[in-house]
Amino acid sequence: MKALLGSGGIGTEERRAMYKTLMAEHFSGCKRVVFVPFAGHDHDGNTNRMREFAGDSDYELIGLHEFDNPLTAIESMDGIYVGGGNTWLLVRELHERGLIEPIREAVLEKGIPYAGVSAGSNVACPTMQTTNDMPITLISSFETFNIIPFQINPHYHPGGIWFRESEDDDFVKHFGETRARRISEYHETHDLPVIGLYEGSFLRSKNGCHELLGNKAAIIRKGEEVFTVNPGVLLSDELAIL
Repeated sequence: MKALLGSGGIGTEERRAMYKTLMAEHFSGCKRVVFVPFAGHDHDGNTNRMREFAGDSDYELIGLHEFDNPLTAIESMDGIYVGGGNTWLLVRELHERGLIEPIREAVLEKGIPYAGVSAGSNVACPTMQTTNDMPITLISSFETFNIIPFQINPHYHPGGIWFRESEDDDFVKHFGETRARRISEYHETHDLPVIGLYEGSFLRSKNGCHELLGNKAAIIRKGEEVFTVNPGVLLSDELAIL
């Protein structure tokens, strides 16, 4: 299994450069990578944006929606990239189009490299239930690819949000719910550990070893204190430090 899973928040030149480098390394040797654009309604627009964002690369990015037979497309591609957007919409489309098992099999049994950012990293988990996204559509199942044995919460932050109504106003404290609070609700009925990926962070996963790159992450286990790990740390399938 080979996966590159990112949070998003690639808003600086440094982070964009790291993203391009990691993607190039991850898909090294791939000629054609299928892009799954179903986390948004504009499939052409989503695919074209990712082509532009990738810039010059050694692989061709092809939208899955461009194929008459998506299952044949998955079988013929050298890599799979699932983009960001709304996780609920993405999961609905994956189930309705019968893509959960074929993509899982391609990654786990055939060794096809998988990349996912934001919603694309959510669906790499056993379930999509640690997403931050609005439930904008009904889904038939929370089940996702289950190519990693833990949960991801993309766009994680530790709390302490300050904001201002306009550029001329003073900063005031938000006093709102934190991501950790939301994840504690998940742990009221589930046991899997959760890694909260800060913006600009990536997990480079290969056969049970998960390397954190780019930014920090929070490790959240049921009934335990949240703790933070820094880039460069290696984690096991149980999110223990190696």
